[in-house]
Formats: sequence, C-alpha cells, structure tokens
Amino acid sequence: MQYVGIDFHRDSSFISEMDEDGTVAREFKLSNDRESLTDYVSGLVPDTKVAIEATCNWYYFYELVEGHDIDVTLAHPLKTKAIASARIMNDKISSATLAYLLRSDLLPAAYIPDRETRDTKEILRQRAFLVSMRTRLKNRVQAILSKNGLSCPYTDIFGKKSLRWLTALDLRPCYHQAIGCYARLADVFASEIKMVTETIESFAIENPQARLLDTHPGISYYSGLLITSEIGTIHRFPSHGQLCSFGGLVPSLHASGGKVRRGHITKQGSKWLRWILIECSKHAVNGSPHYEALYKRVCYKHGKGAARIAVARKMLKIIYYMLKRNEPFQERAKPMTTPASARGS
Repeated sequence: MQYVGIDFHRDSSFISEMDEDGTVAREFKLSNDRESLTDYVSGLVPDTKVAIEATCNWYYFYELVEGHDIDVTLAHPLKTKAIASARIMNDKISSATLAYLLRSDLLPAAYIPDRETRDTKEILRQRAFLVSMRTRLKNRVQAILSKNGLSCPYTDIFGKKSLRWLTALDLRPCYHQAIGCYARLADVFASEIKMVTETIESFAIENPQARLLDTHPGISYYSGLLITSEIGTIHRFPSHGQLCSFGGLVPSLHASGGKVRRGHITKQGSKWLRWILIECSKHAVNGSPHYEALYKRVCYKHGKGAARIAVARKMLKIIYYMLKRNEPFQERAKPMTTPASARGS
C-alpha cells in the first residue's frame, strides 16, 4: 500500500509518497500540465491512496484521476489545518502531512459529488454570477441618478417604461452615455440569463428531489435544484442538525468556566446553500403562516436579519425530513404562536 499526499497549486504540485511503515519514499515537485499529471497517475502502483486538499482547483486533478483505479480523498481544508497545524508550513511539509494523516486514517474528508452534480452546480453558479452582474449594472445606474438627485419611479430600472424615462432625462452627456452603455450590457446579460435558465429548468424537471422541494413555500425549480445539488445525497447527514451545520446556519458556541455563550452563525460549509436559503426565506414567510409566525417572533426580539436566518434554518430542517422521507411539504394544522406585541408590527 502506498500513500500519496499532494499539495496542489495552480502551476505545480509538491508530492510526498509514503509507504505502509510511514517512511517517506520520495518527495518531488511536478508540473500541473495535463501530460505530466497523467503520466504520474498512470505510473502509480495498484491500491495507491491519494490525498489532496479541497482547494479551488481540485476539480482539475480529480477529473484526471477519476478514470484510474486510485482511491482519492479530498481533505477538508479547515479541519485539516486544525489537526495538522504547525508553526512552520511549506509545500513539502503540507504534502507529507496529508500523506501521514491519510495513512493514519485521521484525514477529515470532504464530500465529492458525482460528475453530473458537479456539472449542475457549475450551471447554477453561472446563472447566479450573471444575475449578480446585472444587479451591479442596476446599482451603477442608481448611483448616477443619486448624483443628480433623482430616483427611478419604476421597479425594474431596465424595464421598457424605465428606459424611456431614463432617455428623456436632462442629464449631462457623460451620464447619458454611461446609462446607455449599462442598459445595453444589461440586455446582453438578460439574454444569457434566459438561456441558462431554460437549461436549469430542464434539469429540474428531470430531478425528482428538485420537484419534491418545489412543493415547499418559497422554493422554485431553480432554488430547489441548487439546494439538492449542494446537499448531494441526504443520507450522508445523520441528523438535521448536521445539515444545518453544513449550511453554516447554526450559531457558534463559546464555552468557558461552565458558561456557554452563543454567537453569530458559523458561516462554514456551503456558502451557496446558505445564500439560497436566506434568499428564499422572505418568500417562505409570505407563503406559510408558520414561517411568518417564526419570523415575527424572532424579529421582535433580535431584528430582521436574525429572523431571516432563523427561517432559513427552519426551512433546512424541514427540507432534511422532506428528502429523507421522500415526502412533499405539508403545512402544520396550527401555526406557532406570536407575541401580541409582534402581531401588529
């Protein structure tokens, strides 16, 4: 049995090979071009185990290795640092530490979704990026209006009525040119968003879990597909608490001297899962009396931000049981009680 630790970077990697006795047999630097990596992987002995940290470019290496008979473990970066912290750390030490932890069965592994799920994630994140860029263009136009003491009377600043209104404004040429530029770019983004949305919709129709989540208030085919792709298989989470922790929606805990203090949410795990649930929470509040009651109760004590997080966490708990039991959303017979002082707010 051979254990290989790879400290993977953009242009090159440092590799440490360790035998069953824990002796480092070979250490070297390897270029990350496709030919060099493929030659190295092809020359590995059978039953080799490889550990690589879950950096932003791990897809590239993993998909090269995927076709070979090699056991690859994706190391959780945060938890690996907690176990293998050192005052002096370089590529050589990092790769050797990965190999040692892998050999000792102490390596905290990150989840590796299948290729279909990875491709779905890429398309979903592509749409999120396009939408964020269009929003930035809207904000630029709003900034120009603010510089001139104006406010758009229409909801969609790039709508037909709004564009006619913007064109008729008595502004300096530099502002008219900028607004025209942003409007044309927004039109391109809208066209691209439409195309990728159609692709996502076809994926959601073929995904039974996404269709199941579509029965939940505030969740559409897009958000349902994003949630299921980020979660992966629900059976890897023994409880709803672990799923909420994966979404980074649980409060941090500080315990000392017998006293326990709860802090802000951890924001660890999947940022995309956390983002989409918080976005969907406001729609869930409008679609369910139970979420509405929860929102008002928490909002009364802690404010709107904490209330949206509380609703998002509750949504994720219910989503866990929906996927676990393969059951559609069911509204409870009686909503949770709300403080009298919060009902009129």
